[in-house]
Amino acid sequence: MPKTSFLSRRLRPVRTLLGLLLRRPLVGTSIIPLLSDGRMVLILRRDDELWGLPGGLVDWGEDIAASAKREMLEETGLTITRIDKLVGVYSQPSRDPRFHAICVTVAAQVEGTFQTGDPDEVLAVKAFRIDELPSAQLAHDHARQLEDYFAGKTVLY
Repeated sequence: MPKTSFLSRRLRPVRTLLGLLLRRPLVGTSIIPLLSDGRMVLILRRDDELWGLPGGLVDWGEDIAASAKREMLEETGLTITRIDKLVGVYSQPSRDPRFHAICVTVAAQVEGTFQTGDPDEVLAVKAFRIDELPSAQLAHDHARQLEDYFAGKTVLY
């Protein structure tokens, strides 16, 4: 049986932990934000210059609702006043071209003043009437999320 070095034995738990963490999908949230006048808020993403739903990764120690509220405020300057419903859980490995991410999508009522919080992520924030949504210019699987929302579905993909 080959001898393992002291350093190798000490690093084994770190390598094991990193292997477990890096081989797991990331968990995030998307918000379908609705203003009181019925318009929907989208962000223009810097990475692909497509419109998308606000959202992002859940931080350590944070639940989905808290993550949605934080991401909404960070990306748009708007506050979630009420989460109306769970639209779905989207877990297809190819749904996000950057990495395998599971997305929990909620519809929510929002209010406040538009403010682009992180210019490295968001180029613009805009409210659209439902009949004016840029459906052909949406990031990732956001068109599907909106389709499920408009159909009144709660899905698990």
